Amino acid sequence: MKNLVALLALLIMPIAVPADDDDNTSHFGAAGVLSNKNSEDLPEATLSSGMPLLDEKTLTLQSGKYYEWEITSDGSQELALAGAGFLRAIWIDEIVIEGIEIRPLGVDSLEFDEAGTVEISFLAIKPGTYKFGVPGRESQTLEIIIK
Repeated sequence: MKNLVALLALLIMPIAVPADDDDNTSHFGAAGVLSNKNSEDLPEATLSSGMPLLDEKTLTLQSGKYYEWEITSDGSQELALAGAGFLRAIWIDEIVIEGIEIRPLGVDSLEFDEAGTVEISFLAIKPGTYKFGVPGRESQTLEIIIK
C-alpha cells in the first residue's frame, strides 16, 4: 500500500522544466518542432518571366526548423517550379492556395498557369544542397542548402 501511495505521489508531482538560459539552447514548447520558437518566415519569392525568384541565389535552411514560404507568380508566363530533391528533403505540413489548405504526402513540382500565390509550410529535414526553380532556366533557380 505504501508503494502505491508513493507511486501516486510521484505521478501527480509537477515536473520541473528548465528555464531559458543565455547559452542559446532552445527548449521546445508544447508543440515541439512546430512551435513558434522554432519557426521562421522565408523571404517571399516572386515568379516572373526572366526574373530571379529571390535577390539571393542561395537560401540556407536549418534542419529541424519549421518554415513558411510564400511564392507569388505575376502571371507573365506559365511557369513551373521543380526540385524533387529539395521537396523530398522536407516534410510539407501544408500548401495553401487561395485559402484552400492541402496536406500532401509528396510533391514533385508546382506550376503557375496564371497569377497567384501559394504558401508552403514545411519542416527542413535532410541536410544537403538542392536546386529549386524553373526547369532549364539557371537564372531562375535557387540553390537551397539544408544544414
